[in-house]
Amino acid sequence: QVQLVESGGGLVQTGGSLRLSCAASGSYSGSTFSAYTLGWFRQAPGKEREFVAAVRANGHLYHGDSVKGRFTMSRDNAKNTVYLQMNSLTPQDTAVYYCAAGRRIILSALSTASQYDYWGQGTQVTVSS
Repeated sequence: QVQLVESGGGLVQTGGSLRLSCAASGSYSGSTFSAYTLGWFRQAPGKEREFVAAVRANGHLYHGDSVKGRFTMSRDNAKNTVYLQMNSLTPQDTAVYYCAAGRRIILSALSTASQYDYWGQGTQVTVSS
């Protein structure tokens, strides 16, 4: 089992920045945090859950097209934590942001929410115009 807790959301003006954190804990089903792929997804009202970014166990990072160049995901295995640095925010970035974890997710499936086994409760990000 893996428990995920997001933090860092809030209200920010257009062009501003936020840094989200996701702290993991648990038994990791007999494995370790470092063995997991971690992802960030977001969901705006009335819209489907959207892939934002992921980092695999080997440290390779992937970002969704809508956030490339503005958002950066990172992981700190020593702290069992992943981060999402969000810059140049726009109202279109307003959503609940979720952290997710999974193992053995193939590259082509990183953006598929159903491939992740564990989810946090989400943190609200609101960008005002």
